[in-house]
Amino acid sequence: MSRTYTGARTAPPKVGGHHFLHIDDFSKEQLVAMLSTARTVKDRVLGGDDYKPLAGKTMAMIFTKPSMRTRVSFETGFYKLGGHALYLGPDTIQIGKREATKDIARVLSRYNDVIMARLFAHEDLLELAEYSSSPVINGLTDYNHPCQIMADALTMWEELGKIDNTKVVYVGDGNNIVHSWIRLAAKFNFEFVCACPKGFEPDAATIELANSSGAGTVSISHDPMEAVKGADVVYTDVWASMNQKEEAETRKQQFKGFQVDEQMMNQAGSNAIFLHCLPAERGIETVDAVVEADYSKVFSQAENRMHAQNGVLLHAMGLA
Repeated sequence: MSRTYTGARTAPPKVGGHHFLHIDDFSKEQLVAMLSTARTVKDRVLGGDDYKPLAGKTMAMIFTKPSMRTRVSFETGFYKLGGHALYLGPDTIQIGKREATKDIARVLSRYNDVIMARLFAHEDLLELAEYSSSPVINGLTDYNHPCQIMADALTMWEELGKIDNTKVVYVGDGNNIVHSWIRLAAKFNFEFVCACPKGFEPDAATIELANSSGAGTVSISHDPMEAVKGADVVYTDVWASMNQKEEAETRKQQFKGFQVDEQMMNQAGSNAIFLHCLPAERGIETVDAVVEADYSKVFSQAENRMHAQNGVLLHAMGLA
């Protein structure tokens, strides 16, 4: 089913600021401002400045889908800026089961200054935001992953010096990462190619949204070796996500030829960098030699989750 999710019709938080649900809920200028704040805050944090704009603030972190990077990057980043983050795991909050999602939103937002949610169903995220009086940050849903793409954009800016006028080639499953990349292409002027096996294409309505924006371009390829030619960024992710592990062996057969190995990176050219949102299943969607190569920026990219999210948080909370 095609989805045209938007945050435009979601009520803004009553305390001021804004939710962060989809990349393209914002203008290019707003996104650049968040990334600029991320770079500034990163320099201050790494420089040892006593910079605590979140002193006295609390963040509730709802996890129905577990993650090491999402929890640690949000919790550590919030703490480094002076705030306190509370982890609420799957057994603590059962979205829509033990208590209605709209009730959880109204209770938590009365206790906390911001809510981060990493969920399965995107509809649950939209309902949280609709009823929360505090900003809601999308830490991931089955549909999209905007905080990851903000970290990716920050990494591109640092490593390539630009986001516009680049070619980004994603090799693998047309998943939630791809949907957020496509939505970034609706705001920035770059070429995005999703090279995937037939039957694993991203959402058609999301592609149309980007291609009708007048900003970037989005295309689908079923030939990864051809697609990566001239790429500035070659990106991949696991072939079977957390709720698809029973399909893992089948997908290995379906994704033959889509492993990002040294030959594929050579085809991309000497200027290409390699990105992966991690965790990487080495030997499946990519190989050890690529992850460990000089052109691999995956660990800078992982670090930038914290810095990019700090930029997003400060803007969402009306503090930047």
